[in-house]
Amino acid sequence: MYRLLPLSKISSTQCFSNVRLVATDMDGTLTKEGKFTSALLQSLQDLATAGIKVVIVTGRSAGWVSGVAYYLPIIGAIAENGGLFFFGGSEKSVALTAIPDLIAHRQHLASAFQQLQTQFPHIQESTDNRFRLTDWTFDVQSLSTDELKTLSYLCQQMGWGFTYSNVQCHIKPLGQDKAIGLLQVLREYFPQYTPEQVVTVGDSPNDESLFDERYFPVSVGVANVLEYANQLQHQPAYVTSGAEGEGFCELAQLMINVR
Repeated sequence: MYRLLPLSKISSTQCFSNVRLVATDMDGTLTKEGKFTSALLQSLQDLATAGIKVVIVTGRSAGWVSGVAYYLPIIGAIAENGGLFFFGGSEKSVALTAIPDLIAHRQHLASAFQQLQTQFPHIQESTDNRFRLTDWTFDVQSLSTDELKTLSYLCQQMGWGFTYSNVQCHIKPLGQDKAIGLLQVLREYFPQYTPEQVVTVGDSPNDESLFDERYFPVSVGVANVLEYANQLQHQPAYVTSGAEGEGFCELAQLMINVR
């Protein structure tokens, strides 16, 4: 059952007046039909000008996210659902998940994927999987909710975690998720920001930990999160009127207005 409060109907914006940092998903949250728009780039710049910092928290690969963190006006980006952190405007990165032997780790992930293919021969490795370090991805297209549940169960049986977004399915280390990674980054690199000063934003099941009010009391889903609302144990506190990047721009404008 939906409990999300429309952002446009909030009578008081006091909770957003305290926000100093936005931690946001990328695909389906910042993008529109898979691309960044000029309006999104302007919103990111406007947030920076207003003194509101942005961290991207995405399931995308280390290879992709290193470029995103370097070129956008953000203070950093977390890749692979909490696996690595890239500092904004630099080439510096740090591992958030300890992997002593990366080659062996990738081999074990490949083996797990092959095991899944024995029951789901139609699943295909994602094109960006070659740029990954901590997890293994395959395309989510054509998979039903029941099939996704079965895949999650099979991964658990093999000792792996599993999540999915509107783009990909992820085989990942147990305990690696967006909230844990974000909390670690805040604690170690941005201790000046408390969870109460952070608004988390997302649209998909792999954003669910960011919606957990035990970690982050202020969370927002862009309108397309409603497609998954019944599948989420933790739902965002608020939902935008606009979908995808338009919803993020709506939220950005609200935060700038209350500053």
